[in-house]
Amino acid sequence: MTDVSSAVTGAIVVGVDGSEPAAQAVRWAAREAALRHLPLHLVYGFDPMFGYYGGGLPAPQSLFDELEAFAQGKLTEAADLAREIGPELRITTSRPNQPPIPVLLELGKKAEMIVLGASGRGGFTGMLAGSTTIAVAAHATCPVAVVRTRADGTVPAEGPVVVGVDGSRTSERALGVAFDEASWRGVPLIAVHSWSDVDYLTSVPVEYALLEQEPPDEEQRRVLAESLAGWQDKYPDVQVERVVVKDRPRHQLLEWAGRAQLVVAGSRGRGGFTGMLLGSTSQALIHHAGCPVLIVRPEQAG
Repeated sequence: MTDVSSAVTGAIVVGVDGSEPAAQAVRWAAREAALRHLPLHLVYGFDPMFGYYGGGLPAPQSLFDELEAFAQGKLTEAADLAREIGPELRITTSRPNQPPIPVLLELGKKAEMIVLGASGRGGFTGMLAGSTTIAVAAHATCPVAVVRTRADGTVPAEGPVVVGVDGSRTSERALGVAFDEASWRGVPLIAVHSWSDVDYLTSVPVEYALLEQEPPDEEQRRVLAESLAGWQDKYPDVQVERVVVKDRPRHQLLEWAGRAQLVVAGSRGRGGFTGMLLGSTSQALIHHAGCPVLIVRPEQAG
């Protein structure tokens, strides 16, 4: 049996549960892995508490056997889906006796990326992102892709990569990931810097806010230019379109998501509260974007 730790290192990890959103996540992750020549690891987490009836009585072995067979069958189906996309992919699987969230967070410490469907098994049609997706996006150390679709249920494969930029530390890391994604795909990068009076006034000293009711457009263009400077030198092949607009960031990014193949955003931006794991913009994208969303957290200290 392949050692899970070595199989996951540098790999794209996909959560599998047999649902259609998870199947879409597998297909998207397989394309990503094939494009980047990375291994693909499929994982089916299982909560051992499901093996108990009321009162703490253990379930019969036959039920465990059925659950095991179901999980292994879904992993096999997922591997077959991935091979249809990338016949040469190196694919590994695991089925730990742990709930999905802690399993994915542990694997994310060594993975290149975690990929999840927007909602999992048990989710209702049209349901917003499930609890597993939200928890993993909020806590994982590696980037987390949430594979959302257009209104017709398709996952877009064309269009630019879009990234939200606000000058924060998290935004800086998201920019690097976005440039990398655009470069591998050979598509333009749309760098969106949007701001509103409320966002601005809550992120500057009160004294300054009293003197200036709103920042000039020139200052906002400078923030974007300074953020992009080093990355454009590192990725000269990526065509960059700059968008500076007075609007709520989540509104602008949701608008762009309807034309993009991927939106990249930091987990929490400049205006978020200290300790907040997911900001309002990243949550809005996870719940409502019309294309896959890649959530990037800041580098861990130490």
